[in-house]
Amino acid sequence: MATRIGVYPGTFDPITLGHSDIIRRGAKLVDKLIIGVTTNMSKNPMFTPEERMAMVEREVAAMGIDNCEVVGFNALLMKFAQVQGASVIVRGLRAVADFEYEYQMAGMNQQLNSRIETVFLMADVSLQPIASKLVKEIALFGGEINRFVSPAVRDDVVARIAKTGTLGDY
Repeated sequence: MATRIGVYPGTFDPITLGHSDIIRRGAKLVDKLIIGVTTNMSKNPMFTPEERMAMVEREVAAMGIDNCEVVGFNALLMKFAQVQGASVIVRGLRAVADFEYEYQMAGMNQQLNSRIETVFLMADVSLQPIASKLVKEIALFGGEINRFVSPAVRDDVVARIAKTGTLGDY
């Protein structure tokens, strides 16, 4: 029987409890889940790609999930998925706005490679409002982010803000 490989792509800047929820649930759907940490400079990253990969690896290890691998990429998602041997793209949905964007992306991705399916997982209701961008903004203005990220990620974010005083420009 063939191994079913899935890819869960994102910037993970930083990885949130919402991301962790999708990783935990997505890993149950495939034999191997590749968490693709990508570069998206338009999102004004707080952490370098290497720092984000290390953060995701640490969080996955803490969850005790053994069928995940963290891989960095800076390419077209469908090319990355094909190189990884994936048959599934896993995406999380929080709100209607996410659905509209993700629906369009899934359609474009299907045009690029119809052999790779996109699977949407609804975010847990308690995690739906969490977005990395908002987590960073709350932290920048001294707000508490404990409900949105793990303690280790909270420490990473607070340390970065203390060091740079900004959201990005690592």
